[in-house]
Amino acid sequence: MKALVYQGPNKKALEERPMPEIAQPTDAIVKILKTTICGTDLHILKGDVPTCAPGRILGHEGVGVIEKVGAAVTAFHQGDHVIVSCISACGKCDYCRRGMYSHCVNGGWILGNKIDGTQAEYVRIPFADTSLYHIPAGADEEALVMLSDILPTGFECGVLNGKVEPGSSVAIVGSGPIGLAALLTAQFYSPGEIIMIDLDDNRLDIAKRFGATAIINNKDGKAVETVMKLTGGRGVDTAIEAVGVPASFITCEDIVAPGGIIANVGVHGVKVDLHLEHLWDRNIAITTRLVDTVTTPMLLKTVVSHKLEPAQLITHRFKLDRIMDAYETFGDAAKTHALKVVIEA
Repeated sequence: MKALVYQGPNKKALEERPMPEIAQPTDAIVKILKTTICGTDLHILKGDVPTCAPGRILGHEGVGVIEKVGAAVTAFHQGDHVIVSCISACGKCDYCRRGMYSHCVNGGWILGNKIDGTQAEYVRIPFADTSLYHIPAGADEEALVMLSDILPTGFECGVLNGKVEPGSSVAIVGSGPIGLAALLTAQFYSPGEIIMIDLDDNRLDIAKRFGATAIINNKDGKAVETVMKLTGGRGVDTAIEAVGVPASFITCEDIVAPGGIIANVGVHGVKVDLHLEHLWDRNIAITTRLVDTVTTPMLLKTVVSHKLEPAQLITHRFKLDRIMDAYETFGDAAKTHALKVVIEA
């Protein structure tokens, strides 16, 4: 089968690989129909994720059809159409029983990281009963690729951790796919203000269409000043970091209001300064999280009922044999205006 393989920092290739096989009775083999590229894949390629070794098939998102199941799998059968969760959960360990599936001692974020992932024609899914989701008949399967990772990530790590409330003020630093996912799902709670901050006018225009009440291009370095003007000098109740670079987190530190929350979503590959000399007396909270995907069933219902339209995040489509072009397009989003690229296996 064809698969996109990580070969070390800044190296990748489309290779022929053997078909995956059932290794444990709780496994399923899924034929991938559609997958996508995540910003985390770019972090891997930069060498920011040491748990991902050269030779690994990348990818942790997708929809597909069950090819075969292990003897212990009871919830899924050959031919079922499924969403592949980016988090594999055994459902039995202490962390799983607490709903912290991302810290499952037997799973967690392993697809495309510690085991072979979804940017291939087939993938082995461990703990299939608790790591796959049935796709309802007639649902837009392409749109449901967004439920593998970015929608639950933006919602859980940004909106829920940030305790967005009706009438509250929210700033999202980063108007890429994750930031936009946080923007879409924050509107479940009717905040009074949602301010989007980025360096890309195209992405900010999209954010405005998606429901942002204000957009700020920080090319002039005046985003903090502008946020303070918009909020009467107070700052925002929730500052969501959706980039994963030091400057964006520091912006969140500078704009959070007393009593507010900084909700980190971005994957950070280098150290970030925490300015406690300015924050020690401001009653703020800082949250970190890896998506647990506990909200995927709820989000699936909102998508099926058309209360949430994740298909609007898709900007480009490729076949698997052009996945190298897909990476180039996704990685050069400033020029290509890419948000999510869908790859058909």
